[in-house]
Amino acid sequence: MSQEPVSYLELLARGAAVEAYDRPVLLARASGAGSEALAELERAKQLALRVRAELEGRRRREAELSALFETAHDLAGLRDLDAVLRAIVQRARSLLGTEVAYLSLNDPSAGDTYMRVTEGSVSAHFQQLRLGMGEGLGGLVAQTARPYVTENYFDDARFQHTRTIDSAVGDEGLVAILGVPLTLGSQVIGVLFAADRRARVFGREQVALLGSFAAHAAVAIDTANLLGETRSALAELERANDIIREHSGVIERASEVHDRLSELVLHGGGVHDVADAVSEVLGGRVEFIEDGHTSARLADGHALRDGDRWLAAVSAGGESFGALALHGQPDLDPVDQRTLERAALVTSLLLLARRSAGEAEQRVRGELLDDLLDAPDRDRRLLRERAARLRTDVDAPHVVLAARIDRAGAGGETDTGVRESADRQRLWSAASHLAATRQGLASARDGGTVLLLPLGPGEDAAELARQTAKHLGGALREPVTVGASSPVSAPLAVPGQVASAYEEARRCLDALRLLRRSGEGAAAEDLGFLGLLLADTRDIEGFVDRTIGQVIAYDRRRGTDLVRTMDAYFASGMSPARTKDDLHVHVNTVAQRVDRIGRLLGPDWQSPARALEIQLALRLHAMSAAVAR
Repeated sequence: MSQEPVSYLELLARGAAVEAYDRPVLLARASGAGSEALAELERAKQLALRVRAELEGRRRREAELSALFETAHDLAGLRDLDAVLRAIVQRARSLLGTEVAYLSLNDPSAGDTYMRVTEGSVSAHFQQLRLGMGEGLGGLVAQTARPYVTENYFDDARFQHTRTIDSAVGDEGLVAILGVPLTLGSQVIGVLFAADRRARVFGREQVALLGSFAAHAAVAIDTANLLGETRSALAELERANDIIREHSGVIERASEVHDRLSELVLHGGGVHDVADAVSEVLGGRVEFIEDGHTSARLADGHALRDGDRWLAAVSAGGESFGALALHGQPDLDPVDQRTLERAALVTSLLLLARRSAGEAEQRVRGELLDDLLDAPDRDRRLLRERAARLRTDVDAPHVVLAARIDRAGAGGETDTGVRESADRQRLWSAASHLAATRQGLASARDGGTVLLLPLGPGEDAAELARQTAKHLGGALREPVTVGASSPVSAPLAVPGQVASAYEEARRCLDALRLLRRSGEGAAAEDLGFLGLLLADTRDIEGFVDRTIGQVIAYDRRRGTDLVRTMDAYFASGMSPARTKDDLHVHVNTVAQRVDRIGRLLGPDWQSPARALEIQLALRLHAMSAAVAR
């Protein structure tokens, strides 16, 4: 009997399986031992099993403590949050002996929770799962901040089952699941899970162990967040230091620009000198852009971003000259913006100085135009010499343009008179600048301005009038109406022809204002039959061609009778039935011809205004044909 306990000690020493502890009892029974001996052996076996269980528990607790210590060590040297969370999940899976372990985090902005780390998972669907607060076992843990365990998830009615969650859990094949909350203070930030693909009961020790790992995971997340905030604060400090250093450099550049611009003004520098100086200091390319190619938003005087460039308005006294454009600097410091604005102001001062020097030349140009209008019989040799000194080619085709500012009046009679006087001065100044640029002439006359401008290649009077109205209106930021004469082949060729052309331009200007087309530019040819009446040339053929020329040409090419059909159509009050009687054709033929005319002249050819011009053109065409015969 004294040897039996030793055999149990041997079993304990070598860590034998539980089944091995039944062997001494079975051997004693087989050898015929008495009941007292068997009872003694049974007591010894139970004592040995309790000792074995105690030893197993201690070994398990040692392993758990070791794992928790390693986790704490990982937290002490935290560098990569994902690596720490993966280690926690791996250790939890190993110590609890589960097939799968995973960790989810709450997303406050989305109002749900999502998978962050998984270990032992084989389903991509499960690894990317998101579940709402209160949904499934995890959602319930996240919502209540209490651990939950289930032996068989799909048979457990305590949880809110959804198709998405059940499908993901089914794909992974999970059955038994334990979930514990990750908490920071009173706030739940996620859930740590351990799960098996078979039914299983999780004991309180296992729930407590998983809770310890969850606490470590929460600390790791909180530490990572604090480190992130610290890094952000350090980055902000670095950025602040960079801004301070950058601003110091910007202030130095601004001082340098101020000195250089002052020197340019004192030594009579030009616009391009200013652009070169600012280009060198700001490190980009600066150019001066004439007005008409800049943004209307520049009126407030501040530099602004326009695509891939910066613009600063160059203006004075309500008049815009253009803008300074800075290229190659997409991000401009506010101080550098002020530098660009200061350079634009200096540019405007230089332009004003240049303008005052050029006003004498402008007056000379105005006097020459006044002589062409008022004293056409003067010695043409002297007029030609004066024009040559102004670089005006009086042998080239020119157009006379009459321009006037048009806007609604306001205020008393005195205020209106003062404003109109100022408007005339501004218009004359802008028109004189335009005339000098195009080597033409300009003079203030009849409450507005008259210009004599050369025609450019491929340019006609109507196009020149529109360009002039746009240019002057943009420069003055007021609607300027411009009427143009027919081209004058050579201003000095025939005495008095410039004066006649000016009268035609004025009639065209008055017609535009009566037609409520203020702010536009046009020549007689733009005004239909009204232009035919206004023009001195009485270009009947041109009017007929512009009005019904396409129909006439179509008849000539195809041998059709559309012109006669139009005449009959209007004579019958635009009635297809009466038209077919007059032409002796079928009504369908009339309809087809009317449709063809509409495609040639446009869908509005039967409108009252168009119909009036077309009927006049038909009469003039018929008269011309009769004269030709």
